Amino acid sequence: MITRQSTLTCPHCGTAKTETMPLDACQFFYDCTGCGVVLRPRPGDCCVFCSYGDVPCPPVQAGESCCGRT
Repeated sequence: MITRQSTLTCPHCGTAKTETMPLDACQFFYDCTGCGVVLRPRPGDCCVFCSYGDVPCPPVQAGESCCGRT
């Protein structure tokens, strides 16, 4: 079963917020609601959920590549 909710935690200020992940697109940017910094995926990750979330994006959960990455 695919989980659509992931809690993103900002590495700069520690603010955590639960967001709904899209099923059909990668999310490359996320504006932290605590400090305002724009989060981008870490090198090797496909999206901000895989980098900063407690649950990876839906395609990665399903064992598939995400946004052209394997």
